[in-house]
Amino acid sequence: MKLGLQLGYWGAQPPQGVAELVTAAEDAGFDALFTAEAWGSDAFTPLAWWGRETSRLRLGTSIVQMSGRAPTSIAMHALTLDHLTGGRVILGMGVSGPQVVEGWYGQPFEKPLARTREVVSIIRKVLAREGPVTNNGPHYPLPYNGPGSVGLGKPLKPIVHPLRADIPIWLGAEGPKNVAQTAEIADGWIPIFYTPKSAGMYQPWLDEGFAREGARRTRADFEIAATCHLQITTSEDERRAVIDAMKPVVALYMGGMGAKDQNFHKNVFERMGYAAITDQVQELFLSQKREEATALIPDELVEEMHIIGDAAYVKDRVAAWEDTGVTTLLLSCRSADEVRQVAELLA
Repeated sequence: MKLGLQLGYWGAQPPQGVAELVTAAEDAGFDALFTAEAWGSDAFTPLAWWGRETSRLRLGTSIVQMSGRAPTSIAMHALTLDHLTGGRVILGMGVSGPQVVEGWYGQPFEKPLARTREVVSIIRKVLAREGPVTNNGPHYPLPYNGPGSVGLGKPLKPIVHPLRADIPIWLGAEGPKNVAQTAEIADGWIPIFYTPKSAGMYQPWLDEGFAREGARRTRADFEIAATCHLQITTSEDERRAVIDAMKPVVALYMGGMGAKDQNFHKNVFERMGYAAITDQVQELFLSQKREEATALIPDELVEEMHIIGDAAYVKDRVAAWEDTGVTTLLLSCRSADEVRQVAELLA
């Protein structure tokens, strides 16, 4: 199992000390560097900015929101960055949720699986550069001939010859149908809240995708990149403090990320066995009672999602993640020293 540094997306201001983190990850033998986006910072610009100082790390997005750009635009970003980095790009994408897609990007959210399939197909056509790119699907028709069209759309192929004709595409997916489609059409999967305890739930969904006619990968060469916070602690008080510090983030995703009746993250927690608290956490969070919502998050859930403890405990837990088929563990680290400490322990 490889290690990746997960930079995520920015908060209210650009984060400090990232260059040092990236340098430490490169020097310590990490395999990859990932950035993300929500509705503030984008994923590609920080990846290009900090990735320019690297020569070995794979550079990935986890995730690019597909509704934020036309599929051909996503392909342009990927092929450009792939050239600049010597072929180190991993294109991670996801559908996001209806509040963001319709509220921020002004795009329809309906039929996200069909949209994903079209986006992936178009991007692969652009990168293959075998001819002018067309698409007959209803969501991203190329050329466009719908309302407002002047009828002059022309099929095109990229001016730039891609460095690689088949950049790895990893998809973020949560539900059964989405995970199965990811196993069918993608090169890797970026699950959210994946844990050793919940891993068995996903295996039939993945197997369904691998078994479909025309599936790109098998379990043997399919990548699974799971994200967690890993922290080596030296006392029980320190461990408790870290667990408590992670709870507000769990409460945010369980109760506040998504609409009341359509929160995909909340659904994942319910599948993980925490249905007894999800409705109450959501109700409190949406009522601006965030501290009360956070207080409901059990230690057990944080310990299941993250790896927090002494060195021996961390090594055992990392091995447990690897045993479930995780090929890359994406870690959020706070300092260059922490990156080096983790790399030394797990070397």
